[in-house]
Amino acid sequence: MILEHAVLDVVAGQETDFEWAFGEARELISASPGFLGLELLRSFETPGRYLLLVRWESVEAHTVGFRQGPNYEQWSALLHKYYSPFPVVEHYASALSTSASVV
Repeated sequence: MILEHAVLDVVAGQETDFEWAFGEARELISASPGFLGLELLRSFETPGRYLLLVRWESVEAHTVGFRQGPNYEQWSALLHKYYSPFPVVEHYASALSTSASVV
């Protein structure tokens, strides 16, 4: 599994519209082969900042399957207008993992 990480800075005052648009856009990404799930987190410390975490089967599932696929143009039209600046996207693989133990 690969984890896509993107810090999304949204234009001030557009947060509610962005969250609505993201709700629409998630249907587009979730239909992509190799998509495993996502989480959109809102920052406590920085208003208008979000962290997008997307789980993919492989980097190519994101960079080729989704970004070069039929739904990416609509995804871009829904979301890219809200970003300032445009986000840097990186992909990560697990190096170490732990969970809280349940007693």
